[in-house]
Amino acid sequence: MTTKHPIPFKVFFIVLFLQVFTYAQELAKVPAEQVGMSSDRLAYLTQTFQGYVDQNRLPGASILVARKGKIAYFETFGKNDIENNIPMTEGSIFRIASQTKAIVSVGVMILQERGKLLITDQVGKFMPAFQKTKVAVRKDDGGYDIVNAERAITIRDLLTHTSGVSYGSGISADLWEKAGIQGWYFADRKEPIQTTINRMGDLPFEAQPGEKFEYGYNTDILGALIEVVSGEPLDVFLKKNILDPLGMTDTHFYLPEAKRERLAVVYSPTENGLEPAPTPGGMVGQGAYVDGPRTSFSGGAGLLSTSMDYAKFLQMMLNNGTFNGNRVLSRKSVELMTVNHLGKAQFPWVGGTGFGLGFSVVEDLGNLGTLGSVGEYGWGGAYHSSYWVDPQEEMVVVYFTQLIPSGDIDDHGKLRALIYQAIVD
Repeated sequence: MTTKHPIPFKVFFIVLFLQVFTYAQELAKVPAEQVGMSSDRLAYLTQTFQGYVDQNRLPGASILVARKGKIAYFETFGKNDIENNIPMTEGSIFRIASQTKAIVSVGVMILQERGKLLITDQVGKFMPAFQKTKVAVRKDDGGYDIVNAERAITIRDLLTHTSGVSYGSGISADLWEKAGIQGWYFADRKEPIQTTINRMGDLPFEAQPGEKFEYGYNTDILGALIEVVSGEPLDVFLKKNILDPLGMTDTHFYLPEAKRERLAVVYSPTENGLEPAPTPGGMVGQGAYVDGPRTSFSGGAGLLSTSMDYAKFLQMMLNNGTFNGNRVLSRKSVELMTVNHLGKAQFPWVGGTGFGLGFSVVEDLGNLGTLGSVGEYGWGGAYHSSYWVDPQEEMVVVYFTQLIPSGDIDDHGKLRALIYQAIVD
């Protein structure tokens, strides 16, 4: 005989193939009941969000819920483009704005893991413009003084939004306006991000380092820092170290021409219902993500993505740094990123919440007052998107729409309530 035991070998390779195939399909769709959720109860989620579309309160939306490494719910509603009757699909691409921050924050942690920096390092060690910063202090007469920062800002200050830098609309807004740096929108800029960020170093910040949570350009500065430390443009670094390993093939700062038709239209509520935001517009607008100069990479609000791509990123975090056999971060880095770092600086917007290294973190569920779990972390974006990771429930949620301003719609609260009520195990 030329071959011994052919059947066992065949069985072995079939089993091996199935194991590899199953692992590669980690975010495959399964019946909700398979992961401890009720499809009947999830129907309330579908009815509610279809209602928002039918009432002309949402143009379209995509909701993805993964639990225990499988997709229990992935539905789309409404239109990518109402005027041209293009439906929202699972492949629709969204401007994710501040959801960029989590990805860039992971990029910083990757550099720490490679010995290129420590998050306790002063930013000025790598970017001299930030070695000695200034702070604006309001006076009783309505004016302000400019004083020296009491200490140098650190990378950790930027990760936690405690550096004192705002989005340029605070005490010294006149100086930020004169410098041409206000608001989170960068896609129309013709100058590289390094040029913009270095000019920030000469402007007064809103608070002393470590004093308070001040939401602003922190992660844009981190994006520039990644470029300096890695020696690579931000888009190249993220693609090589995060996007490609996770299979995030539809996540870009500027959209390839071939994907133009998949980009969802941005809408704004008006007295006459939803209307397309201006083209290209600024912070309220379609943005220069296809036809713009493609020069400035905003680490704070610049990326475009799909629901599935972003779910892969979140699943990596839930998996303690790995996804489909690729390790992006160590378990210990994930642990550090997802605990509260604020100390005396209080999170200003809701109770029971702190802030880690790129994510808000739930610390007291009763104080927060909504369904969820202690240890849950997440954030959202200016176009009314949202996401969170719930380690206790082994769950990730991605909610994308393109609505700015959002008006008085209560979809975020309903989203949370209707997902958690569907957990039945």
